Parts: sequence; structure tokens; C-alpha cells
Amino acid sequence: MRYLRILPAIGAAALALAACTSGSTVLNVYAAASLTETFGELEEIFEEANPGVDVRFNFAGSQDLVTQLGEGADVDVLATANESTMKKAADASQVDAQTIFVTNTLTLITTPGNPAGVTGLDSSLDGVKLVVCAPEVPCGKLTKTLTEKLGVTLNPVSEEQAVTDVRGKVSSGQADAGIVYKTDALAEGAAVETVTIQGADEAVNKYPIALVTASTKKDLGQKWIDLVLSAEGQKILEDAGFTPAAK
Repeated sequence: MRYLRILPAIGAAALALAACTSGSTVLNVYAAASLTETFGELEEIFEEANPGVDVRFNFAGSQDLVTQLGEGADVDVLATANESTMKKAADASQVDAQTIFVTNTLTLITTPGNPAGVTGLDSSLDGVKLVVCAPEVPCGKLTKTLTEKLGVTLNPVSEEQAVTDVRGKVSSGQADAGIVYKTDALAEGAAVETVTIQGADEAVNKYPIALVTASTKKDLGQKWIDLVLSAEGQKILEDAGFTPAAK
């Protein structure tokens, strides 16, 4: 599996270099960090069905992906973790028509065994090292929406630029608890413990995917989108904890 998590300042140059050093046709897919595992699985299926095509990923916070696109990064397909971030690219005429392909909800994760005794978005978080996504990140925006709906005030020790950074801090023991997507909790497996957030279904993120307007490989890009939307692709996403858009 080949994927990159690239800092915004070097993203376009790094991907361009990668393309030049390969004899394959490169399809550049920029996708929200929460799609890392599932899109990695889809890569193998796609490349087997399309010999000579090399799918290259950049997984990062959705807002960083849109920023890189605006700075001229070579992107063929863009998938973000919420509609408002994709709208920024659409308003700048950087993407074609978009399709919602899955939805996602939030949950709490703790270190194994939940030694801090976290029970939910309640007083059990008092004095706990809690990490969340920054408010400009889709998972952070969703966290803000959910806590406002539930009338909860959080006091995190840090706000991260990608949901994978939140789960990484918890799984490594740098934090006691974190708020992540349900899919990220599943992806971490035994490295974390999941604590259900009562009322989490009241706040849902819809994930859109779109061809990049400036792409010169739209036929291949559409094949990638078709795979994501196919029964096989949707099954992989559902198994990872996403809810297919059709449900």
C-alpha cells in the first residue's frame, strides 16, 4: 500500500516527484485522514483491475487537502470528511459534481482498560487528558456541533489537525481520551477502548467525493469513484464502520 501524509508546503512537489520516478500512470487521490485504511484496501482492487495504474494517496485533514489543491497540487480525485470543506473547492471551481458516498459519527476512545474511568461526555472527563480535532477540521466541527446539541463544554489539552492524530495520541498513551470517528476507533482495534457517546447520532458527517476539474485523467478518476460507490467498495467502507450513503 502506498500512501502519503504530506505537510501542505511540500505536498505538490513530493507527489510530482513521485509521478516522475514511476513508469506507471499515476492517479493522485487526496482523501480525508479517516479514509486511510479503507482507501488502502480499495487501492489493491483498483490496480488489479487497471494494470499500469499507480494510485497515489495524500491523506490529511480535509481543510489541508483543499488548501493544497488551491496551491496547485496535482490532484485527480478529492474526498473530504464533510460537505462544507468540499464546498470551498466547489466555490473556487476546483472540482466537478460531487457525490456523497458515506456518513460517519463520533465516539470516545480511551487507553486500553479505560484507567481514567471515562463514561461519556460528562463529569468523568474532569481532570482527564482529552484530545479533540481542531474546529476547522471536519471531525472538530462535528465535535462542536455535537457538544452544542448536548449542552456539553469540553476542556481538551490539545486540538489536532487530523483525526488520525487524535487517535494516535490516545493509542500511544499521550492522552487519556479522545473524540474520533467511529471508524477510527475500529481501526485502532485493541490499542484503544471505545466509549459510546449517547446522542452521537444527532450529529453526522457526510463524505463527498469529486473529480478535480483540472485533472487530465478524469476517465481513471471516474473509475476510482465508481469503485468507491460500487457494492464492493461500499461493503469495505461499511465493514470499517462507515454508513453507506444509501442507508
